[in-house]
Amino acid sequence: MYQKTTLPNGLRIVTESLPGTQSVTALVLTKAGSRYEDKRINGVSHFLEHMFFKGANKYKSAKEVSEAIDGIGGDFNAFTSKEYAGYYVKVAAHHKELALDVLSDMLLNAKFDAVEIEKERGVILEEINMYQDTPMYQVAWDFERALFGDQPLGWDEGGPKDVIKILQRDDFVAYKESLYTTGNMLVCLAGAVDHAQVVELVTKYFPMEKKEPTRDFPAFVENLPTCERVKLGTKKTEQTHIVVGVKGYPENHKDHYALKVLSSILGGNMSSRMFLAVREAKGLAYYISSSTEDYLDTGTFYTRAGVDVTRVDDAIKEILVQYDFIAKEEVSEAELKKGKEFLKGKLTLSLEDSEHVAQMHARNELLYDHLLSYEEIAASIDAVTIADVKRVASDLLKKDAVHLAVIGPYEDKARFEALL
Repeated sequence: MYQKTTLPNGLRIVTESLPGTQSVTALVLTKAGSRYEDKRINGVSHFLEHMFFKGANKYKSAKEVSEAIDGIGGDFNAFTSKEYAGYYVKVAAHHKELALDVLSDMLLNAKFDAVEIEKERGVILEEINMYQDTPMYQVAWDFERALFGDQPLGWDEGGPKDVIKILQRDDFVAYKESLYTTGNMLVCLAGAVDHAQVVELVTKYFPMEKKEPTRDFPAFVENLPTCERVKLGTKKTEQTHIVVGVKGYPENHKDHYALKVLSSILGGNMSSRMFLAVREAKGLAYYISSSTEDYLDTGTFYTRAGVDVTRVDDAIKEILVQYDFIAKEEVSEAELKKGKEFLKGKLTLSLEDSEHVAQMHARNELLYDHLLSYEEIAASIDAVTIADVKRVASDLLKKDAVHLAVIGPYEDKARFEALL
């Protein structure tokens, strides 16, 4: 069972004790994702994530940070999304104090040394190159750019190269001070933990001054002129990568779980409609799946696939056929049950991993100010009806609402616009 304490300085602490494990994941999550950027500093959230590992007071370099965790057989990493950034260490339970020591030193005392910034600038640029050379990743970002247009939700988290090349130490310091505050952060430990002990340790290692954030993200704007029905990336590839989708719902929408069930039925697994119709029946794709992205004020629903370059039109048409069919015809009781059980089963498996538990609880509490148990989530999934799935599909999967991102050896954008 999860427990929560808010320290006098406003820092929230969440724990969940998981029986039968000897490990602990310590995670610090903060509302400092790329949505909080403007064009002048687009990419600073992700760049800053890297810089936190480059040396502070006690652990003075990236080598010392890594040796501290490697020396006890732990795992550590970080991530930046559009709405938050996270830093975690996963260790044997008796090393949890060291995990908090490393995390607090990084996040509270980072030096942002100018020499390290220059070195890491090159690393970031190579990371951007890597993703641009990996179209199955890049096409997902292209889809959100097409769907949301020229606003923070439509920008890549990594930022454009021309901005990465000019970000300076003052940019990192100002951004950190505006968002890495007690009112904007949360510490979560999951695994073999005792809540009272964790509160004591976090109080010791995060003696931060009480402070609220001084930066916020701009409200999401619908249908900007910079939105595109089709975003085509011309690239010589042996496989075409596509994302076909629509705007979805915010995560706290009443039909959140109905959309999750719809996604499961359409493309959640190897017995889903998309997999059977596009891959198994017609051999048009190697990988194909449907999923959602859920934000505070909007969301996406999409199907992504890697398809034969000579049959991309057929693949897109078949995906649209499946969208149209599920919007018009009710799913069966058997499909509904399978979709629900798939979601609950995947959730059950994930909750055996302290890292996933920590991320789930931290994200829910940080973004939505509430914690959810497995029982509450399962009950919401079970409450979804056939009529709910039909209503959501009819609401979202309208042909004139569909956007498409394509990366492949094509130059004729009108060809793909005609398919929609």
